[in-house]
Amino acid sequence: MFSRLSLIARGVAAIALVAALGAATPALSGARDKAFFDKVAGQWKGPGEIVAGKYKGTKFTCDLTGEPMSGAQAGLKLDGFCRVGVFKQPMSATITQKGNSYTGKFLDGADGKGLDVVSGNVAKDKVVVGINRKQLNGAMIARLQDEETMNITISVKVEETMVPVIGVSLNRQMDTIAVGSIK
Repeated sequence: MFSRLSLIARGVAAIALVAALGAATPALSGARDKAFFDKVAGQWKGPGEIVAGKYKGTKFTCDLTGEPMSGAQAGLKLDGFCRVGVFKQPMSATITQKGNSYTGKFLDGADGKGLDVVSGNVAKDKVVVGINRKQLNGAMIARLQDEETMNITISVKVEETMVPVIGVSLNRQMDTIAVGSIK
């Protein structure tokens, strides 16, 4: 099977993608989807926990930066890292509009040690992205609680039921430069 750090890294990579991206439906929703990607772009940081499975109770933190695709194309590029104790795992993801849906990958995709983005849908302040790695199918749901907080859940399909396995709460990071007046 996979090592604990490897499983955590894949799960966190999946979270990372949702933390900074979304996916779409028909072409008419393209502007709405682009607006969502622009809205969630930026730097996010926060804690997460594996809530089911062999590594239930494992806590981690992520520091992620998302940049929307340039031009009119909806999508996002994500870079950053997640930390479990003293172990630091680089995170990267790309999602790109393709027709009426999205494609992309976490880390190096399902052919490597990551995950593939295989579908998605943006609705107001929520995005649902389908993920896949060989026989593993699942979904990531990211909800903007407000402008500064995003909650993410990653679930995997077990038989006919979606089972939540990872939860993360990210907070938008702002520059802390002091601004004042000169007399």
